[in-house]
Parts: sequence; structure tokens; C-alpha cells
Amino acid sequence: MNSIYFDTKFYIEEEIEEWPEAFAIITAYATTGEKWSDQMNEAADEALKALLICKSPWTKRITGYSPETGHAEPGWALGITWDQACDLGLKFKQDAIYYIYKKTLSVSYCDERRKAIHVDEFLNRTSIHSDSKGG
Repeated sequence: MNSIYFDTKFYIEEEIEEWPEAFAIITAYATTGEKWSDQMNEAADEALKALLICKSPWTKRITGYSPETGHAEPGWALGITWDQACDLGLKFKQDAIYYIYKKTLSVSYCDERRKAIHVDEFLNRTSIHSDSKGG
């Protein structure tokens, strides 16, 4: 698995009082190693958002970013099962998704290599930023 998944941190735009016990973080932007236009990334993100709102009553904007490079990618946190998250990741052409269970952050491939790999405690990797453009 690409080491960038283990370096990623997250920011949210406003305080979230209560996180669910289990939730996923999924993006629809170009998967690792691919380059898409801004329009393609935004269209995929909007399609993902529309689908997520139907699947989970708890859906929040969350952005993953590299503290090393500054690259940031908006995504969505939502209360679904791990298998549902992997299936959605596949549907939106993602290499991997993040999953949080009991405050523990894991990463998993979306395809047949699915396996939760421990990363860190989720809140150790999360901060609040009012600027949604960068980390």
C-alpha cells in the first residue's frame, strides 16, 4: 500500500460535537497516480455527495491532506459499514478508503485486497480549519 495513506491528516471546517462509533472517509477525486481535470474531480465529488446523502443521515465534509506536500483532497465522512465503504470506493474509482471504528483510523484497499490496516487514532490526525482550500 502506498505510504501516502499512512501520512495523511484530515481537517474539517467546523467542530463536530459527536462522531459516530463507525464511519468511513471516501473521496471521488482522481485516484492515486492519476491526473483528472478540476471539472472531472468536481463532477465526481458532486455525484458522490448526492449518493451519500441518500445512504447516510450523518454525512460531513472532510479533507485529507499531506503535511509534507500540502496536497489536499476534499472527501466525505459518513456513517456506513466498512463493506459499503469499500464498495462505494470501487464505484468511484478509488484505490482505498479510510474507516474509523471506535476512534481508530484504518485504511483499506477497495478491491479484493480489502483488509483494514491500522493507521493511528483518528483524532490525532484531525484538526479544524475554516479555509476549505488547503491544509
